[in-house]
Amino acid sequence: MLTGLFGLILKALTTIIFINRYVAGIAVRLWRGSKWDETTDDYQPTVAVVIPMFNEGAGIAETIASLLGQDYPADKLTITVVDDRSTDNSYEMACAAAAKSGGRVHVMRNPVNMGKRRSINRAVRAATHAEIIVSVDSDVVVHYAAVRQLIRRFVSPDIAAVGGKVDVRNKNANWLSKMQVVKYWYSYGFMKNLEWAFRRVMCLSGCLTAYRRSVLLELEPVLEHREILGVPIKYGEDRFLTRQIVKAGYYTTMTLDAVCETNVPTSLSGYFSQQLRWRRSNVIDYAGALSHVWRLNPIVAIHFFSLFGLLMLYPIMMIGTITSGRFFPVLIVHLVFAAVFGIWYRWKTRHLPEAERVNAFSFLPIAVVLPVIYALMTPVAAFTLDSSSWETRGHDGEAPPPEDGLPVPIQVEQDAIAQVSRPEPATARAQLPAA
Repeated sequence: MLTGLFGLILKALTTIIFINRYVAGIAVRLWRGSKWDETTDDYQPTVAVVIPMFNEGAGIAETIASLLGQDYPADKLTITVVDDRSTDNSYEMACAAAAKSGGRVHVMRNPVNMGKRRSINRAVRAATHAEIIVSVDSDVVVHYAAVRQLIRRFVSPDIAAVGGKVDVRNKNANWLSKMQVVKYWYSYGFMKNLEWAFRRVMCLSGCLTAYRRSVLLELEPVLEHREILGVPIKYGEDRFLTRQIVKAGYYTTMTLDAVCETNVPTSLSGYFSQQLRWRRSNVIDYAGALSHVWRLNPIVAIHFFSLFGLLMLYPIMMIGTITSGRFFPVLIVHLVFAAVFGIWYRWKTRHLPEAERVNAFSFLPIAVVLPVIYALMTPVAAFTLDSSSWETRGHDGEAPPPEDGLPVPIQVEQDAIAQVSRPEPATARAQLPAA
């Protein structure tokens, strides 16, 4: 009886989410036409790219090189790398890259391990010359026009953040990376359409997102001290920040024209570690949003609450199907949907070079992986919300423990490139074109 009720609720939630993402979202996109992704070329602010880094090694040099080559005025774009007390040679590699940048790259090093968000906060406070902060993860390569395309979407004073598209770099590494190629394609091409339509995108990836510096400073007291049961947490910074921006009354949007590429996990242990971190972020942020999301656009609120309900009820349903011996019929349904989604992906990407796409069958493993993630990862995440690790790219537990009581004074290491002194600009809002 109880399992049947959960099944009915789950089907209702799944239907709502499917309609919102793949029917309503697409319909609104077609209806708005050219107004869907509005741009302006009349706004060219000063930009500081901030790269929080922890144990990235030689890869940081490639990230920096991709940013130095951006299609944006060099005199208006600087790059700050914040090393969060890496235990490898990341700091030295960043300094070496900075030394060849002609003063455009600055390297800061935290006195203690502080986590991604507090590392970014340090750089934001120091970037007094910048109107826009572009957050970039230390393991990505940013496409040539990405920064310019992000800036072009600040068409209104109320738009506080613009996210880019994240693509998979190691597409053909193995079956797991190929599966994630299709997943990422749907995540950016369809799943955010409804939120995008109302400029209420609830999660903008730290891989590549531009923010108004004034808004980050406004929200700093909320962002600086984040904890669960007295334990500082470092996961889910991107989702938490985006929600705080929306909660403060600002708009968030995105564009598929600003692209970066990242290497996805190629082992199940790495993938499940990533998914556990993301599940913790989902659980805590959905719960935290219950008090205010209902005040947003009602359609966005219904979609948001449906996602939360699915997240929490799906594990119960999956455990019930396994214990009752009905897992295989459910698996067949998942396989059918995965095949349909895979075929549609393959058709829509048929024009891409072979190296830039994967085959239609690459998405089939999601039929097994997704139930495992929901059935196992969500309950584990719910009972380990007080984790304080970076938990990414195999760096768990390598950093020294954080110290409470910061902020730390802003200072640049002596062997790093010195900050470039620039005059404080007028506020970003004063220089914006009319909406």
